[in-house]
Amino acid sequence: MRIIIIGCGRMGAALAQTLSGRGHEVTVVDSDPSSFERLGRTFKGATVSGGGFDRGALLKAGIERADALAAVTASDEVNAVAARLSRQVFHVPKVVARIYDPRKAEIFRSLGLQNISPETWGINRIVDLLCYSRMETVTSLGNGEVDIVEVEVPHLLVGRTVNELTVIGEIHVVAVSRKGKTFLPTRGTEFHKGDLIHLALLSVSADRLKVLLGWL
Repeated sequence: MRIIIIGCGRMGAALAQTLSGRGHEVTVVDSDPSSFERLGRTFKGATVSGGGFDRGALLKAGIERADALAAVTASDEVNAVAARLSRQVFHVPKVVARIYDPRKAEIFRSLGLQNISPETWGINRIVDLLCYSRMETVTSLGNGEVDIVEVEVPHLLVGRTVNELTVIGEIHVVAVSRKGKTFLPTRGTEFHKGDLIHLALLSVSADRLKVLLGWL
């Protein structure tokens, strides 16, 4: 993939190094040329000096043929404008903006901008780590609205089906691990003792899931 990263701070540099290391064609854009020193000598991509929504810099970075763009500067506004410009003017297929202020995240999302709020994600993850739970959160999607969790099948559900643990739009069983192998279940798949269930659920539906699991 041809990927443009706007912002060469700690996150931008680490993101560029990771993507480049995986074989992607990466170009980093930043208004401060000295920031490119963070990329290190092993970075195989390209760099362009310029602002996050500087049309000339973006064209030089190859935005007209880019497959994806990540705007991760220290400014929410710059990230939002750069992301919207990339999506609406240059029609980049995949665009993500980092948003520091969680209050702005919903506003930007309403404009059609996919965004990541490190603060919101971090808060949810710390809560998971501090509070004991029989549900382990593997990851959170978006700004924490959807969680991917793992739970060992409780005795109550042994012999019952995936359909009985499904709530359309809220709780979905996405995979089951059994005896060292993981598979995609059907709605009629029965749970066995010792199964590890992998679920996707709305974070606001956690208590509803606990009721279905017999924990509440």
